[in-house]
Amino acid sequence: MASTNSTQQFVPIKEVRDGVLILKDGGMRSILLASSLNFSLKSEDEKNAIIFQFQDFLNSLDFSIEITIQSRKLDIRPYIALLEEQEKNQANSLMKIQTREYIEFIKKFTESTNIMTKNFFVVIPYTPSSISPEKVSGIGSLFGSKTNKEKAAQSQASFEENRTQLEERTAVVEQGLVRTGIRVARLGTEEVIELFYKGFNPGESEKPIKTA
Repeated sequence: MASTNSTQQFVPIKEVRDGVLILKDGGMRSILLASSLNFSLKSEDEKNAIIFQFQDFLNSLDFSIEITIQSRKLDIRPYIALLEEQEKNQANSLMKIQTREYIEFIKKFTESTNIMTKNFFVVIPYTPSSISPEKVSGIGSLFGSKTNKEKAAQSQASFEENRTQLEERTAVVEQGLVRTGIRVARLGTEEVIELFYKGFNPGESEKPIKTA
């Protein structure tokens, strides 16, 4: 009999709240999108300065980080859709023809050339230190069980406290990368969800775009 287990059961992600990735084991992660540097175009002094600054940044950390590079085929369809819309609204017949020729050129060029995009992500972890419910169940039962509202309030307070610790780590990483000349942007809830959705569903980029 075929297994009906969904992919979600094998993914260690519990939820994404306020831009924070929460794992099933209680661990928390924040994700930064980092820019690249044209390192080969720098002078020798600039290269050495960047290397030494990045080295100092890594040596200053008292926690681990993960640097991930994501390579994907460039999805040109939104750009083509924009050009086709402009073609429809073009009143000048000559410009209309030129727009159509340009669209066909872009389509043929992207079909014959494998154009890739690269995104750089820095993952900052934080693992809260907490006592498991099993260890306190005996003591807790002496004072009666908490209501769902009280549990929710306690859970939110615990989340905010742990997020503060994660935010401090994230700020340290942001400042260190900025000093090396790298621009960073913290991913919000929607960006994190989209990142993992596309990671687990790579075939989605091949599906036709729905048009009105």
